[in-house]
Amino acid sequence: MFKIEKTEMINKTFRLPLDLVEKLQTVAQNQGVSLNNLVRQCCEYALNNLEKEKTDKS
Repeated sequence: MFKIEKTEMINKTFRLPLDLVEKLQTVAQNQGVSLNNLVRQCCEYALNNLEKEKTDKS
């Protein structure tokens, strides 16, 4: 059976350098995703890889 899942979201404001935002906007547009979606995926990827590096060094 199809189950609709809803992810809880929260609004936050972050200040980013202009050149970084421009690069992110270009990538998002080229990939056909929203800027918000791209930033979320980038953050998740960075955190997941950070955790792996941290546990590998322990």
